Amino acid sequence: MILIKEGDGGSLVQMVQLAIKRAGFNPFGLDGIFGGRTKSAVIEFQKSRGLSPDGIVGKNTFNALRPFLVGYTDYTVQSGDSLFSIASRLGSTVALIENANPQLSAYNLRVGSKIIVPFNFSLVPENIAYSSLLTELICEGFVVRYPFIDIVIIGRSVMNRPIIMLKMGKGENKVFYNASHHANEWITTPMVLKFTEEYANAVIKAGDIGGANAEYTFDNTTLFVVPMVNPDGVDLVTGAMEKDGELYYDVLKLANNYSFIPFPSGWKANINGVDLNLNYPAMWEKAREQKFAAGFTLPGPRDFVGYSALDQPETKAIYNISRELLFDLTLSLHTQGEEIYWRFGAYQPEGGRDLGEKMAAVSGYRLTDPEEFQSFAGYKDWFIMTYLKPGYTIEAGRGTNPLPIERFGEIYPAVKNILAVAVSYFN
Repeated sequence: MILIKEGDGGSLVQMVQLAIKRAGFNPFGLDGIFGGRTKSAVIEFQKSRGLSPDGIVGKNTFNALRPFLVGYTDYTVQSGDSLFSIASRLGSTVALIENANPQLSAYNLRVGSKIIVPFNFSLVPENIAYSSLLTELICEGFVVRYPFIDIVIIGRSVMNRPIIMLKMGKGENKVFYNASHHANEWITTPMVLKFTEEYANAVIKAGDIGGANAEYTFDNTTLFVVPMVNPDGVDLVTGAMEKDGELYYDVLKLANNYSFIPFPSGWKANINGVDLNLNYPAMWEKAREQKFAAGFTLPGPRDFVGYSALDQPETKAIYNISRELLFDLTLSLHTQGEEIYWRFGAYQPEGGRDLGEKMAAVSGYRLTDPEEFQSFAGYKDWFIMTYLKPGYTIEAGRGTNPLPIERFGEIYPAVKNILAVAVSYFN
């Protein structure tokens, strides 16, 4: 049960503030902490919904706020309604309602029938910290607002959180994007979600995506997106994990194995203390040798490779879906450095450099060309080694991880261009 009260902070509080603002109330207090103006706004919202005005976001209040996070509400058609009147009253548009209800006849609305009414705002916020819950709610909103998007649960994390994959398109060519392998690189999650939303809107409006016809790309290519590979780790870094539970104390013990790494901002690993992008069967033994030599012999915030390749549920889920679907092209989003990695040592997939140069040209990022193996056991490494197809690691932005969400607007345009070029590669 969601329970947010005065004095709480972190990404869940920011999520509640977002919902309250979308509902028409001013939620903002100091430093993103639940209190002051935020608590007053919650009380005002509770009164407007006939809820007990206690200023605490418990189950009932969260359920009332939920539509403002998934971006839609259910509505029962009344006598005298038209799509225009419904849209005007509920903050939607006729086009949004029609897109979400493809079988709906605007000229024959049946009284008593239930329809979906999406709200007229972007589902993907660009100014708050993310959590696994927010990601789940956005993905739910996607499949309702855009019925041509499917959602698949490909596995579960250590803490049993769903690892979500979105599927969009009808073509035989299969492109795969993944984000947030590393917990403190969570800003990559809103990047792939924002791109998915913009691409979906371009399909609806018969527009372009990165200069390519979106409808043609949709018909020619199927895009698969896992927006958050490491939900537990992200929740730890962004403050969504409860700090008074046994699990949190277990994580603190792991962090103490490497006290020189800041906590939780330096945490890249999953909740077991395994660096997921060092856990794939691409010369994993070499990665173990390297990292053990550097002193990373125990689970902790980063660089521990696990006890064997694929011994974590998150990497196993990505590995299994990759083997099942046999993607033709993959992009893994990380931060930071504004670089594009395109090969794995001597493994150079056909077309890999050519597409890499195109992505570098539209983004200003540097296409790296290392002469020797420099790292091992990453997802991109395994994909290239196994299938000899183009696979890339995109190091977005510059700075110190976690890159602040305030820089999203600065970083995203280059990433969008890369994602657009890749999804239209087979056109």
